[in-house]
Amino acid sequence: MSVELMTRWTSQLYATLERDRDLATELREASLASSLSRWTTALTRAVVKTFDALAMPSAGKGHPCSTLSVQRLEYLALDVTAFCEDTPGWQFPSAVCELENATDDARIAYSLWKVLCVRANLRVVFCYHPDLETVPSLVSWLAHTVVAALSLQDRVALRGETMVVVGSRSDATTFPYGFFQLWRLNANTGRFERFTRQ
Repeated sequence: MSVELMTRWTSQLYATLERDRDLATELREASLASSLSRWTTALTRAVVKTFDALAMPSAGKGHPCSTLSVQRLEYLALDVTAFCEDTPGWQFPSAVCELENATDDARIAYSLWKVLCVRANLRVVFCYHPDLETVPSLVSWLAHTVVAALSLQDRVALRGETMVVVGSRSDATTFPYGFFQLWRLNANTGRFERFTRQ
């Protein structure tokens, strides 16, 4: 189910940006201007709209959710939290996302560690790197720094899928397709591998 959710979610993210051209333009222009607060606001809207299209109620800044008994904009101090159904009650989140707008690698590592601490079918960290060529070394460093710090037993026991989605203005001309690089954690090897949308 986790792989299926990851595949549907990534396809829907692109579909959301294709359909909502104003949102896509705002996200692209914010990235080109390196206006990362604007980038985070637009990305939050895109991620919440993606979950809405999958009939998964979600919470994020400016987007309240009433699935749990306590209505919040954020749960567990996570940027976006999504649930599998719109049935009120205390359920585990189906997906959690951190939208890290700092370009500091340590902050990105913290966001990855944060989502790894949550039980969910899908965990996603969005981050921004201006230079597309440095992205493979970033995700390799994240695996070496954060994932390798887990014990082998804890890493293999991770349930669900973990992704790092890196946006880069250096390939913004092919937005949204070339703009985002998707990386999926292989829990067996402890490395991130490129994930190609279906």
